[in-house]
Amino acid sequence: MTREFELDLHSEFLRADLFLNMGQPAEAARIMQAVVDAEPRNEAALELLSRAYFGSAQLARAEESLSRLVELAPANGWARRALARTLERLSRA
Repeated sequence: MTREFELDLHSEFLRADLFLNMGQPAEAARIMQAVVDAEPRNEAALELLSRAYFGSAQLARAEESLSRLVELAPANGWARRALARTLERLSRA
């Protein structure tokens, strides 16, 4: 991976975080999906993507990304709680 590509991914991460904080989670999710596609084991990227999906009520996608995050980072308490809440909202808990 080139340094320029890494900087672009970081810039996209920051841009998505800004959209999420501005109350536009669907746009944040759209941006973050490309980042996670490029770095599928990046825990911070998966967490931001999960937050965006959950915030935009894309619950099936939130479940998928949160499940991946819990698998990568089993000690991540936020991810476990968010996954439980997502399953609850999907009436599957």
